[in-house]
Amino acid sequence: MPGGVVRVGMWSGPRNISTAMMRSWENRPDTVVVDEPLYAEYLLRTGVDHPGRDQIIAAQPTSLTAVVAELMAPLPAGRTVHYAKHMAQHLDLSVDADWTDEFRNVLLIRDPAEVVASYVRSRETCEPEDIGLLQQHWLLDRWDALDYDVPVIDSADFLRAPEAYLRWLCDWLDIGFTDRMLSWPAGPRDSDGVWAPYWYDAVLASTGFEPYRPRTVDLSPHDAEVARVCRPAYDAMHERRVRL
Repeated sequence: MPGGVVRVGMWSGPRNISTAMMRSWENRPDTVVVDEPLYAEYLLRTGVDHPGRDQIIAAQPTSLTAVVAELMAPLPAGRTVHYAKHMAQHLDLSVDADWTDEFRNVLLIRDPAEVVASYVRSRETCEPEDIGLLQQHWLLDRWDALDYDVPVIDSADFLRAPEAYLRWLCDWLDIGFTDRMLSWPAGPRDSDGVWAPYWYDAVLASTGFEPYRPRTVDLSPHDAEVARVCRPAYDAMHERRVRL
């Protein structure tokens, strides 16, 4: 990467371990993190009503050009890793995604039935485009066509062996692993998006990754259909996942 800076794009969907993963990386002394930098642009472009919508739009750049400029800005002295937590559903698939090529991209996936079951506990409705898997698969197809190396990590696998996967990621990025990535102080961070009060209760109380446990899923017919539509994208990426 230019200037010796490693710029990571971690592409997830909602109700995954994306915020805990951001905590893990922010606990590195050499790393700067950014929380969902496309959120305001997505809300303004789509008109979707999310909790704290006006506050989010006021807090972040609302043009893709400005977002990318901030993502590529020089880092503070002593920082050599930039970690962007992206929600794939925020991406506008009608716009050229060449800007993503400047980053070391990773896909973080989760079983769609589990995602939908968790999502509808916080939101009244859920549609396939809301949970990011279709957009993640689109991105992977694009990067495959360009012969880019993009690892896929399933959150269930990760939670069974966080240290092993974090060590693998650090090796892939050619940066040193530190056990500081395995635990962090509870509480909010200045880097948290202004939407944290609506979504981050669990991670604010956390001090590390929770052990994996199977989830009980009981979906309405509509929500089961959403998971079914997203299943082929998930299955294709899951087949490609990093196995340790």
